[in-house]
Amino acid sequence: MMATLGASLDAVASGEIRISAPILPGARQQQGFGHAALTFALGDTAAGYAALSVLPMDNEVVTAEIKINLLAPARGDRLFAIGKVVKPGKRLCVVTAEVFAETDGRQKRIAILQGTMVPVPI
Repeated sequence: MMATLGASLDAVASGEIRISAPILPGARQQQGFGHAALTFALGDTAAGYAALSVLPMDNEVVTAEIKINLLAPARGDRLFAIGKVVKPGKRLCVVTAEVFAETDGRQKRIAILQGTMVPVPI
């Protein structure tokens, strides 16, 4: 899905990940803003990769639950999400993400997410 959205992994650190994507024509809603599904997908993915970054290499993660607060329309050229681990764990990882819209170097926070990731051994 991230490839379909044109997303890229911009920064990786232990417990923190940044992912960005352009707001492509096919990812816009009827008023021309980035669709909430794009905002959610970037936030969920950044939060999941953040959880993955603190787990042993033989793990993947799946989202058990995640909520989103949409704060403003996704106006801009691109979105980026910063996912962070709030509390790592062997059975559950609590995560958060903030999503920003960007135009001409100006950034505006448009959403916050909080959720729980479940480590899955592979």
